[in-house]
Amino acid sequence: MLRLYERSPRWVVPLAAVGCVAIGMGYALLSNPTHAAPDAAPTCLLKLTTGLDCPGCGGTRALWYVLHADLPAAARHHFLFVFALPFLAYLFVAWAGNQAFGWRLPELRISSKVIGGFLGVWLAFSVLRNLPWAPFTSLYV
Repeated sequence: MLRLYERSPRWVVPLAAVGCVAIGMGYALLSNPTHAAPDAAPTCLLKLTTGLDCPGCGGTRALWYVLHADLPAAARHHFLFVFALPFLAYLFVAWAGNQAFGWRLPELRISSKVIGGFLGVWLAFSVLRNLPWAPFTSLYV
């Protein structure tokens, strides 16, 4: 596998990553996760077995709304996904441009403390959105 990687052109890995992102976006667009039958079973295994929203719950719906340029609705379904999306997009473009074309975009330096803080906020958000009393019930999707 390493020999295949070493012999492949520089643009193959970024192109494969773009393909994976495109498949995810295509799934979100084609499945239209915003329209489900009221009595439909949840597709998330955690929600199906426990009834709790998982840390990524609402992410596919948020992506669908982002792809339709409805940021308020996207943020309603998963605010942290919408917040992180521009950073993730820039990091991906900088990495893919460097890998495929040798571009040197300004590096976005994110310290481990900032990443840890973001993951802590995500964990707190994941717990708070499952609490059954106000004002946390407004986070339920």
